[in-house]
Amino acid sequence: MFTLSSSRPVLAAVLLALLAGCASQNPYENQQGSGTSKTAKYGGIGAVAGAVAGAAINHDNRGKGALIGAAVAGAAGAGYGYYADKQEEQLRRSMEGTGVEVQRQGDTIQLIMPGNITFATDSSDIASSFYTPLNNLASSFRQYNQNSIEIVGHTDSTGSHAHNVGLSQRRAQSVANYLTAQGVDASRLSTRGAGPDQPVASNATADGRAQNRRVEVTLRPLPGAQ
Repeated sequence: MFTLSSSRPVLAAVLLALLAGCASQNPYENQQGSGTSKTAKYGGIGAVAGAVAGAAINHDNRGKGALIGAAVAGAAGAGYGYYADKQEEQLRRSMEGTGVEVQRQGDTIQLIMPGNITFATDSSDIASSFYTPLNNLASSFRQYNQNSIEIVGHTDSTGSHAHNVGLSQRRAQSVANYLTAQGVDASRLSTRGAGPDQPVASNATADGRAQNRRVEVTLRPLPGAQ
């Protein structure tokens, strides 16, 4: 059983673990996303758990055990958070000026690719303006290979529903084919055509329809990566 005097080093280790876990903040916390970096979240939680476990294991010196447990578990727990933070940072740099929007929500990173740079009207052939963003994406996906990559095509409501669903699926598949040709592991990729069913703006205006014609690429951690 802990006494007040014996628990003081453990409490100190827990506080140290929390401070260490919170030291790294997401450089994009003022942009859309999770705010606190995943490194801080997982590092802090892991470090606290490690501190408690370390104190329990090292009966002879609970304070020392807590500090060692906090250091080891905190570093391990911060793994995917640090990974996702660095990938997000790289993607924001490489997509700057391309028209592609990078969003972050928790473990998920999403890229929104507007219709004006992706495909010509009623076509699933990749537009020339789309090659640079796709090449940058392929380079990032080869380097950061612990994500699944879901590619979803979207259209406006012009034309029949069946035609738009088919067109959006072909566009998503065109993106997947290009990434695979650039060396991205095909087993990480999945595609889906949402057609006009998930609008982000009104289809009653030209500007709204342009926003709805888009491709979204969503990155999520592979099983075991967290």
